Amino acid sequence: MKTKKIIIGILILGLLGVFVAYKMYHKPHVNVADESADITLTANTILEDFSSDETMANTKYLEKIIQVEGIVSEVKTANEKGIITLKTNDDFASVLCHLSTEATKKIHTVKVGQTLKLKGICTGFLMDVVLIKCEFIN
Repeated sequence: MKTKKIIIGILILGLLGVFVAYKMYHKPHVNVADESADITLTANTILEDFSSDETMANTKYLEKIIQVEGIVSEVKTANEKGIITLKTNDDFASVLCHLSTEATKKIHTVKVGQTLKLKGICTGFLMDVVLIKCEFIN
């Protein structure tokens, strides 16, 4: 009797796991260009929030579409994707904006020292705040 309950419990957990995996795999793709920003702020503000309380900042920004404004400190391409670094008041940290394929085609127009507005999905803080699938805001 006890073995039967254990087997049923394992089956239920297995089915639940399969359901969650299916939902995650078939999660709809977010087109950042077509979506409006959940939050608009400066590169300094988002970095300060992550630096002062990373747990709170994760709750506030993680997986949300963020529009960020800042001064370009570096422009580069890696693995055929553009990466724009926005300068902050912290000499050791910045906001890294990994561009979408479409935005990467326009990276040649970006100059160091220029003020830019970008919109992307926040994936967290690893010495720098990271935004992915970034698009230029005109």
